[in-house]
Amino acid sequence: MAKATKEVYTVSEAIAKMQKFCAYQERCMQDVRSKLFELGIRNNDAEFVIAELISEKYINEERFAKSFARGKFRINKWGRIKIEMALKQKNISSICIKKGLLEISSSDYTKAIQQLIKKLAGNKQDFTKTEKAKIVRSLLSKGFEMSEVLKVMNVEEFD
Repeated sequence: MAKATKEVYTVSEAIAKMQKFCAYQERCMQDVRSKLFELGIRNNDAEFVIAELISEKYINEERFAKSFARGKFRINKWGRIKIEMALKQKNISSICIKKGLLEISSSDYTKAIQQLIKKLAGNKQDFTKTEKAKIVRSLLSKGFEMSEVLKVMNVEEFD
């Protein structure tokens, strides 16, 4: 049920609330700014709260990018392209994005592609052109690079 009256937060209350928000999981500045906007904290007050959280190390964009990349790769099986686009949407700097993507090892990346191919293919060993195209499209939609997908599909056998 929605509240009838909207709470008004002071800057110190907003800082305390955002400290809990950031301590729960990694957050980027955009996430915090959006949450502050929801709470009715705007402009200079919002920037002050964010500056305070950065100085207290509750917000760290590089740490966020690394955590985000690891999580989206391991849990959601996203490829580098999709992770990079999602981080760009969160206004993360290109330097932090590169550092985040370095968290994904080449061997793990190749294994993930192999596992996804196996999952999509079932127990099949040979594919028609249509089946290969479907698998490639599926992997591209997950953010994997065409060159990596083709390399794994042509070189590696399905166990």
